[in-house]
Amino acid sequence: MTTTRRYFLVRHGETDWNVVGRLQGRRDVPLNALGRIQAGRVGRVLHQLAGPPDRLTYVSSPLSRAVETMRILRTSLDLPAADFRTDPRLAEISFGQWEGQTWPEIRRRDHEGVRRRDLDPWNFTPPGGESYGILCDRVNAACAEVEGEAVIVTHGGVIRALLHVKAGMPEGEAAILPVRQGAVYVVAGGGFEVAD
Repeated sequence: MTTTRRYFLVRHGETDWNVVGRLQGRRDVPLNALGRIQAGRVGRVLHQLAGPPDRLTYVSSPLSRAVETMRILRTSLDLPAADFRTDPRLAEISFGQWEGQTWPEIRRRDHEGVRRRDLDPWNFTPPGGESYGILCDRVNAACAEVEGEAVIVTHGGVIRALLHVKAGMPEGEAAILPVRQGAVYVVAGGGFEVAD
């Protein structure tokens, strides 16, 4: 009998920047109170989905909002909070000069850039940032080094890229997919499902 390898993708919990719609990218923004609650809830969902939690590999983005989410979910699974590794290739897509701004602010300051992004969100590169195509290369390389079934705590952009690469979601659909916090995206066998 063959088994399908599963990736359990988790977006970090909510931050205050999420609440106001500010692009975080590589900025290191901490979780807020709801984000910490979401992280604990994800741990309970993982326990139901994945079976014994100690047989999984755990990898996180190095940004603090992802690291804190991982620590909380591991604690809720009765695992040592800090016993996981981080991989910089799992950090959020870089929005370059747009980071720290809301979409209305960006539209006022770089109307032409936003127009070009709206026409092709997958291939557009913000000034000083990266495109989803570039992101796919680095996150796919990171996943290739993960052994066994894995819990990966990361970011919305990274999950979009992995749903394209690992589950075959079309670029145009993946680029605009709302990725929920407090949910687990289970990728296996060329498809995915969402559990919360």
